[in-house]
Amino acid sequence: MKAAVVRTFNEDLSIETVPDPDCPDNGVVLKVAACGVCRSDYHGWTGEHPKVQNGSILGHEYCGTVVAAGPMAKHAIGDKLIAPFILSCGDCPACHTGVSNTCGNQIVPGFGTPGAYAEYVAVPFDHNLVHLPDTMSPALAAGLGCRVTTAWHALTDRANVRAGEWVAVHGTGGIGLATLLLAKMLGARVVVVDVVEEKLAHATGLGADAAVNAATTDTAEAIRDITRGGAHVSVEALGIAATTNASIDCLRTLGRHVHVGMPAGSGMMEINMRGIYAKQLSFFGTRGMPTWKYPTLLEMIERGDVNLNPMVAREVPLSGASAELRAMHGPTPPGTAVITDLLN
Repeated sequence: MKAAVVRTFNEDLSIETVPDPDCPDNGVVLKVAACGVCRSDYHGWTGEHPKVQNGSILGHEYCGTVVAAGPMAKHAIGDKLIAPFILSCGDCPACHTGVSNTCGNQIVPGFGTPGAYAEYVAVPFDHNLVHLPDTMSPALAAGLGCRVTTAWHALTDRANVRAGEWVAVHGTGGIGLATLLLAKMLGARVVVVDVVEEKLAHATGLGADAAVNAATTDTAEAIRDITRGGAHVSVEALGIAATTNASIDCLRTLGRHVHVGMPAGSGMMEINMRGIYAKQLSFFGTRGMPTWKYPTLLEMIERGDVNLNPMVAREVPLSGASAELRAMHGPTPPGTAVITDLLN
């Protein structure tokens, strides 16, 4: 099969012919229909993730059709499925108590096992996969496995966002846009933060109530002014110290910070603990979404309760993934990229 392979960090992925994946006994092999290009992939491509090495195949946001099924698989050949990026075992205490996104035995394709920047991907623990709705394009479905699911869980489980509250979103990439659209659907008021005016204008066009350019404005002060005292909830979607501290500082007393952005490198950063202490803030980490929440999310999208199509700005071939990753070295254009041609 054809795949985009990491050979040298920060250099173009190598488009190679590699062996087709073996089918796991407890899972399936998918013919990949689409795979998102995520900032988490960027951290692997730059060498900042310990599980990405020479020979790794990235790609954890994907959907496709089953072409092989193991003897213990839950799905059959021909099924069209969406995969969450966290493949939980289904048998551990975390899985049994409804928090499968914290499974200690989890597998994440692209980080330790071959991912979906390829024609085919092996998917163990296929009980995590859900059927692709007929009305949903593969390009949009590929984005659900990380950006949308993570944003939905952050808002509904970790932050428990309520109608009428102010939500600040730091970063308007894939997760930031998903957070904006889903928070608006929940009835919240949203202020978005970025350093690219084009992206702020794009987010405003998608319903953001206010926008703040962090390159020219004191972010926290501006948000406190806009919200008349501070946001109730602030979502950090980049994983860097500057946005983490802006998120803490923009909150009102008893506000809730939700940390979504994957921290780069060692993950160590200095944060304003006095702000957390003085305002008695809640500080949540979040990653992924339990698989049992998928049906409700998909039904909501199918009903038209929220339109997530504006998130997908570019469909690119496999050979175009490198340019998308390289662009993440600096400010990126609005929207996200999805690989939909796995042969070129």
